[in-house]
Amino acid sequence: QVQLVESGGGLVQAGASLTLSCGASGRTLSTYAMGWFRQAPGKEREFVAAISRSGRSTYVGDSVKGRFTISRDNAKNTVYLQSNSLKPEDTAVYYCAARMDPFSATTYYTGVHDYGFWGQGTQVTVSV
Repeated sequence: QVQLVESGGGLVQAGASLTLSCGASGRTLSTYAMGWFRQAPGKEREFVAAISRSGRSTYVGDSVKGRFTISRDNAKNTVYLQSNSLKPEDTAVYYCAARMDPFSATTYYTGVHDYGFWGQGTQVTVSV
C-alpha cells in the first residue's frame, strides 16, 4: 500500500503563494492517479485538483481555477499543488489522495470516493 505525506502548509497573508507537496512511500506513484482535496471546519471535503498517473491530464475545481495548478514528478514520487493569489476562503486542511489506476494513464478523478488512499493533511491558513 502507498503511504502519503503532505507538506508545505502554513499561515500566509491574502495574495500570497504556497506550494504543497505530497510525498509517497511504499509504492511508486507512477501507478496512481492523484488528487488534492480540502476541508474547512464544519464543511464537507471539497475537490481541489486532480492529475492522471502520467501527468498528461489535469483538472482543477471552479473555486481555484486560474489560481491553483497541480503537477507531479514521478521520478521524485511527489505530487504538487501550486496555489497562488490565496484568499481567506482557501483556509482549510489540504489532503492528497491516491487511486491505483493500472488501465488508464490519462484519466483523472474528482470524487472523494474515487480514492482509496489519503494523507493526514496539511493546514493552510490565509489571513486578511
